[in-house]
Amino acid sequence: MSHPDLNLLVTLDVLLAEGSVARAAERLRLSPSAMSRALARLRETTGDPLLVRAGRSLVPTPRALELRERVALLVQDAEAVLRPQEMLDLKRLVRTFTIRNRDGFVENFGPRLIARVSEEAPGIRLRFVQKTSKDSLSLRDGTVDLETGVVGKTTGPEVRAQALFRDRFVGVVRMGHPLCGVTITPAQYAAGRHILISRRGLDSGPIDDALEPLRLKREIVTVVAGFSEALALAGASNLIASVPERYTGNLRAGMHSFPIPIAMPEVTISLLWHPRLDADPAHRWLRGVVRDVCAESIDCGRAPRPSQVV
Repeated sequence: MSHPDLNLLVTLDVLLAEGSVARAAERLRLSPSAMSRALARLRETTGDPLLVRAGRSLVPTPRALELRERVALLVQDAEAVLRPQEMLDLKRLVRTFTIRNRDGFVENFGPRLIARVSEEAPGIRLRFVQKTSKDSLSLRDGTVDLETGVVGKTTGPEVRAQALFRDRFVGVVRMGHPLCGVTITPAQYAAGRHILISRRGLDSGPIDDALEPLRLKREIVTVVAGFSEALALAGASNLIASVPERYTGNLRAGMHSFPIPIAMPEVTISLLWHPRLDADPAHRWLRGVVRDVCAESIDCGRAPRPSQVV
């Protein structure tokens, strides 16, 4: 049984990334003729032309497009395995990490996270950016180092995920709202005037799906993209905002929160990162810090759980 030449993986990775024999040869410090011979070997090995001429340029075949991401991950993993392990000196480390989250994460966990990082690694800067979509492109292209959120269908299959905490949705109204201090039935909840939170501007969400079997429908007065916008509106009106409880703890300060009186599954908030950073010592340390901060016992003004769903 013949063994494949694994060196060809590096060559294939560069060829698919550059889309040019000349540029790939320059990047690998090979002559164009040597790169052409390597491409010929790759074509023979894979049974596919991989790159075909279209005018003056080369374009990838469907098989090449299928292989591109897999090959890149294999090469990255191999480089990580063969890279010498460095001793991590947190006190001397100078680096910026970009963390992408929905609104609420920084308000709740940011102060303790920054304090912990500043104490252990004063040269590290944390850059927080807003999560405006659910896709994994920013993790994949390296513009984001870490992300928090719910793993879903749009999460890249290669993305690593580790659960941080479970959360449930609660209703939130201003103090003095008619729903304060009363036992709320599903009908009373649905009869209120609601704020829908949807980054994509949808007309309904999971709460509406849960109300449908009860033959109830809530009146959605307005649609906003984020939790902070919804809570700001609820705090200044008689509208009802429905938000994840722990994720928005500090955002709900001074407001009345109540359990939503319908059966709603809890959500798992996870820490997400690209596998190329698995073995990075500093990144691994930061992942541990985020996990520790989120695991700490905090008072989020958690509303008492109902004994039963009415």
